[in-house]
Amino acid sequence: MGDTWTLLVIRDLLFFDKRRFAEFLDSPEGIATNILSARLRRLEQCGIVEKRHIGPGARRFEYHLTSRGRALEPVLRELIAWGKVHVPGTAQRPPSSRR
Repeated sequence: MGDTWTLLVIRDLLFFDKRRFAEFLDSPEGIATNILSARLRRLEQCGIVEKRHIGPGARRFEYHLTSRGRALEPVLRELIAWGKVHVPGTAQRPPSSRR
């Protein structure tokens, strides 16, 4: 959890409804494919993300937060709030989750 990329992947899942590998690559921070693969694999191993086939027989996947991963939402919201106060240029707080 301590590295920048892991939190950004969780942010994208929670607040921007990104699910597919290519969607994460489109984030403005510009994560490299090898780093994204490693972070998604680590999040899956930790039980924060689960990988699901898009359809029967599909070779493509979507990534979804588990209940353990969704429980991180208040933590990320507090980090965002702290950043708005202490780090100039921090983005606005994401809208409330629909979950």
